[in-house]
Amino acid sequence: MGIPLHQAAKIGSYVMKQHLTGKKRYPLVLMLEPLFRCNLACAGCGKIDYPDDILNQRLSYQDCMDAIDECGAPAVSIAGGEPLLHREMPQIVQGFIDRNKFVILCTNAILLSKKIDQYKPHPNFTWSIHLDGDKAMHDHSVCLDGVYDKAIAAIKLAKSKGFRTQINCTLFSNAIPERVAKFFDTMMEMGLDGITISPGYAYERAPDQDSFLNRDRTKKLFRDILSRGNGGKNWEFTQSSLFLDFLAGNQTYECTPWSMPLRCVFGWQKPCYLLGEGYVKTFKELMEDTDWDKYGVGKYEKCQDCMVHCGFEGTAVIDSIKRPHKLIPLAMRGVKTEGPFAKDIDTSKQRPADFVFSAHVENKLAEIRKAKQKPESVAAAE
Repeated sequence: MGIPLHQAAKIGSYVMKQHLTGKKRYPLVLMLEPLFRCNLACAGCGKIDYPDDILNQRLSYQDCMDAIDECGAPAVSIAGGEPLLHREMPQIVQGFIDRNKFVILCTNAILLSKKIDQYKPHPNFTWSIHLDGDKAMHDHSVCLDGVYDKAIAAIKLAKSKGFRTQINCTLFSNAIPERVAKFFDTMMEMGLDGITISPGYAYERAPDQDSFLNRDRTKKLFRDILSRGNGGKNWEFTQSSLFLDFLAGNQTYECTPWSMPLRCVFGWQKPCYLLGEGYVKTFKELMEDTDWDKYGVGKYEKCQDCMVHCGFEGTAVIDSIKRPHKLIPLAMRGVKTEGPFAKDIDTSKQRPADFVFSAHVENKLAEIRKAKQKPESVAAAE
């Protein structure tokens, strides 16, 4: 496992404390989107389809510190948009480190060589470079030639400067298991500190709707990949081995969306990082006012094919704390890649999707217009 021992121990201790105190729902990782603006326009992305007035919004340094203080998660994953476009990002990262949080800064790496000297290596800080496969796979995924080469150069630069560096890899229906396995071999040969993988989520606003995986295809794909790497043991994943076992169809898990809550320019997103069904101002409101039983596989159409890390990694981590014996065969033999899948959740009675994206955009635009008019009103009154 590619997770540093001190990080695994601290998060394990945190989870154990929540259980001993009887807390039913708690965050493991704060998902932070301090901006939606990006310097790429990937076909599978559902995060950047907003008008310019919203793309120009930023969470301030203080907004970001308030978010971690509110939720108390031991780790922060900073995504977007492209975080390196945010001018206060070095201060935001340092602010989290000063609070003794584990910080994962996710970037497409296009700006990394220009920005890297604004950051310092630290045991709690990790660069997470977005790479969806080898050169042809990744450049196709991000819809721009040459990005893979820039990302590889950025990885080498970050490692040379002593930074902990990993990649995050999202897979779609066009992934070829043999090539993905070779890509992981190459990443390990480069001395990467870890890999995180996940199937893509079928964002309703993503330009390419034909490349998302359903659940059966996800399980088969991950079995085909992991079987080429000794059940995954050949590669250093910075994820729970039970999450990998889930992706390979050997675990039946319900998601725990509260384990990785999202704070973005809209507010705290209900119910999770992937679904924007509503927004509230405080973490307390998110946890207490969200009707969690309305969401998840088998309950809601938009969740039907979801097997994404931000919903299920938390479930796997909690399961590994409650049932540590399940980790033993995984450590010895790797992920099982043969035999029948575990019985999946019945989706026949799920409620249909609500389409609320446009209403949220209009509400946010009205809020932005009102904020812009306010100084003029005050000036006129004076």
